[in-house]
Amino acid sequence: MTFGGRIGGRTGRPHNSDAALVRRATIRLGAQATIVTAVVVALIAAVALVVFLHARSADDDAALAVTTARADDVDDPPSGMWLAMRTEGRTVATSGHPPGLPLVAALDRVEASGATEVVRTRVGSRDMLVRTERHTSTEDGTVVVQAALDLDPEHRQLAELLQSLAMVGVAGLLLAAVAGSLLARSAVRPMETALTLQRRFVADASHELRTPLTLLSTRTQLLRRRVRAGTLDAAAVAADVDGVVLDAERLAGILDDLLLAADPRSAGPAEAVDVAATADEVVAAVAPAADTAGMTISARRPPAPVIVLGSPAGLRRAVTALADNAIRHAATEVLVEVTTSGECVVVEVTDDGPGIDASMLPRLFDRFASTGESGGVGPRRYGLGLALVSEIVDRHGGSVTASNAPGGGGAVLRVELPRATATFQGTSQDAPTG
Repeated sequence: MTFGGRIGGRTGRPHNSDAALVRRATIRLGAQATIVTAVVVALIAAVALVVFLHARSADDDAALAVTTARADDVDDPPSGMWLAMRTEGRTVATSGHPPGLPLVAALDRVEASGATEVVRTRVGSRDMLVRTERHTSTEDGTVVVQAALDLDPEHRQLAELLQSLAMVGVAGLLLAAVAGSLLARSAVRPMETALTLQRRFVADASHELRTPLTLLSTRTQLLRRRVRAGTLDAAAVAADVDGVVLDAERLAGILDDLLLAADPRSAGPAEAVDVAATADEVVAAVAPAADTAGMTISARRPPAPVIVLGSPAGLRRAVTALADNAIRHAATEVLVEVTTSGECVVVEVTDDGPGIDASMLPRLFDRFASTGESGGVGPRRYGLGLALVSEIVDRHGGSVTASNAPGGGGAVLRVELPRATATFQGTSQDAPTG
């Protein structure tokens, strides 16, 4: 038998090059999403910072303007400010003012020119914003007022704000990286699925087409041999040509069924299929190959049609694969038997070969499973045949099992399919039987 099964279950395991391609695409998309998010966050933070600084500067200017306009003494300035006033050449300042205040040169310039002056300067170890303006009063004459605002508390607040923004930005960047990676994986998953389906279709098609092409080649070679030997009359030639045409039509049907099986959107099986007639057709098709191998193949079936709902081409593929596997390992005889059991249709393919290794039975339907060397019989081949049978049967709601005949008389592969309802069968006697 040619043994096979699923790669990593129903969906399969991606080819190494496919996995590398998907991994690179995921990393690239995740990195791009992270970079874009980082740029956006940085731009938002920069705009927010500029707006904050502009608003704070405007507030400071407004606070100094109000303070200098309303000051009538230097004793109770607002918190964080110091005042100085010059009247008739006499200058007084808030007690406890930092060394370097008031700015005498600024008082002199404003007193002389009358133009308001606002400067940012360092006074000792502090950064100060100083506003100096001149007032004219009928009682006191000319008064020059100077207000100084300590900017160091604002600098500390700004540093804390920047630290908070940095922490939030780093956290956001990490979250963006995680989210980008997840979104990238979600985005490339359809590509991974498509690549897997493509690989599976190529592998399945190459395997499934080999048997019908072999049968078609065998039939045409026998036909050519008989024609060259001059042993065929017109009726026999016509019959053999009809067989070649039928094999070609079945080959086209296999391709259609493979395409449907590869399309996850395809609808489930719905046609009436006579499994007994399908078994007869398969046995007739593979008989030349069995004869060439020096063995016989026969079918045993009930006289009445045995109907299931499914894909004619798919079920024919399954029975053909079972028969072909049996021929490959039989000694002299293969039997394809169709029976019913309760609500199930049963197809059993039995050969008189060496049987199946007991260690192989649990994983017989895994893709590319191999028994290696087996009791001097020779290495069991890697393959897809029984894996594809399993998948076809699974699509039809059935099951497939394998066992050895009692007494070591060969292998028995058993397929069970749900039988069509009695009402459906009663109205489907004229349904297509292939």
